[in-house]
Amino acid sequence: MTDSTTPDHGSAGATPRLHEGGSTTHEVINQPPPLPAHNAFDQHPALREALQREGGQAFEGQVVEYGRVAGHDILRLGEQANEHLPRLQTHDRHGRRVDRVEFYPTYHELMALGLGHGLASLTWSGRPGARVARAAMMFVHSQFEAGTMCPITMTHAVLPSLRLQPEIAAEWEPRVLASTYDPRFLPAEQKKGVTLGMAMTEKQGGSDVRANTTTATPLGEPGPAREYELVGHKWFCSAPMSDAFLTLAQTEAGLSCFLVPRFRPDGSLNPFHLMRLKDKLGNRSNASSEVEFPGTWAQMVGEPGRGVATIIRMVAETRMDCVIGSASLMRQAVVEAVHHCCGRSAFGKRLVHQPLMKNVLADLAVESEAATVLALHLAGLAERGESDEQSALIARVATPVAKYWVCKRAVGVAYEAQECLGGGGYVEESILPRIYREAPVNAIWEGSGNVQCLDVLRVLQREPRCLDALMARLESHSGDHLGLAHRIAAIKKAVSSGSQLEQQARRLVEDMALCLQAILLIESGSTAVAEAFVSGRLPAGHGLLFGNLPESIDFDTIVSRTWPPAEA
Repeated sequence: MTDSTTPDHGSAGATPRLHEGGSTTHEVINQPPPLPAHNAFDQHPALREALQREGGQAFEGQVVEYGRVAGHDILRLGEQANEHLPRLQTHDRHGRRVDRVEFYPTYHELMALGLGHGLASLTWSGRPGARVARAAMMFVHSQFEAGTMCPITMTHAVLPSLRLQPEIAAEWEPRVLASTYDPRFLPAEQKKGVTLGMAMTEKQGGSDVRANTTTATPLGEPGPAREYELVGHKWFCSAPMSDAFLTLAQTEAGLSCFLVPRFRPDGSLNPFHLMRLKDKLGNRSNASSEVEFPGTWAQMVGEPGRGVATIIRMVAETRMDCVIGSASLMRQAVVEAVHHCCGRSAFGKRLVHQPLMKNVLADLAVESEAATVLALHLAGLAERGESDEQSALIARVATPVAKYWVCKRAVGVAYEAQECLGGGGYVEESILPRIYREAPVNAIWEGSGNVQCLDVLRVLQREPRCLDALMARLESHSGDHLGLAHRIAAIKKAVSSGSQLEQQARRLVEDMALCLQAILLIESGSTAVAEAFVSGRLPAGHGLLFGNLPESIDFDTIVSRTWPPAEA
């Protein structure tokens, strides 16, 4: 993306280029200027409204400021961080293992902005609305640079798991809550702030972490908070430059959870061998690695044999951030598409005023807004769930439902937005190729689509009150639209189907997601968007690609609500 401060040589009226002989070839016209720097929160009506609706209004000033930072600084820094990729240094020049990852300076600037504004700590401040405000700030950050979200997300997410082991939490929690980024490679006690990562999957198991072969041997008395030595490997280690990691290993009691710091208690380097960095499709500013534990020092977190139950608390937090990240990618892709179509003409009128293109843009905008309201609603549910049982029950089932649906929909939105720009959306000067490469990662990370669907089924089986709470919420709106009533009935029928439920789990989860998004849009008060969603998503026989909204929809209102009203 061209920096917004660069003079625009592609707009109408630009000075024609001259050959050496003085003749002109053509004048560059009908090319929209680059998307200008802007406040990514102020210019997002759905996000502003969701912050208020979900209870984050006390932090609005803080979120507005970070929206400005995102639309000016992170926009620029994100481009540079993705041009200069991380490098692995396994040994120093003398042949000693160091196992470090080197980053371009802009990556560190991005991390400092995110952690400094509380993206890993604000939730845990205990202030009402803090989690919702933090979700909104994560949203605007991830619009322009998603790679740094991985270490920030995991640093934020680790506390619920660490708190199961109070003596370990007492040591590490103040470092997490410091809201300070300190990239120095030092023992944690010597740093101003820390980041934490996670390493769960192995080559032979993937999502089936119970197939892990890494072993943990006690170095003395076994049990929670005790010292162990790990031997084994991890196929994916997220953010390997972190100061410590949660990981899983087998003990005599079964699969258990461990904290693995980069330095031992005596200050020596903990053997944590980075074998290589993954050459990923997207998320390239962030390093992901394979790691081996050749006798690595660790402390047990939680009860022996309860490793999955311990680390899943961290995983649940990261899944919510996957939804936020995917919704934010949709938002940026749609903004780019609408901005282009407002400034580009074809067949005698602006693209944004061409009926078929207007249908596509409106449909994309509806999908983006539905994802936004669901992402912020998850944050609101999680916060209210601390004191309200119904919210906690709905959050338990809504999180995997949203993770499945929103993360998958982001890929199609990114592609369709590229097509709105034509060939220009396929070249690297646009941010859209980066968004398109980024879009699949959230669907894969922290449990692929099938894993999310199976999680929903487990909830229905083990915690039926979660389904009761969700259905009560949905049925309160069953009279609002015939298509919504039919989808709610389909959920009930599927749940009672018995033995074939797993085979049809994707259809069930999709229906749940669509119904939940529909009622949230109805409650949001944006009548045009809500009507477009329920008319274009819920009835049987609706189109399978974007651009199939019925003719009764208020296209102009939806598109102008997206970006920017003055130009639409």
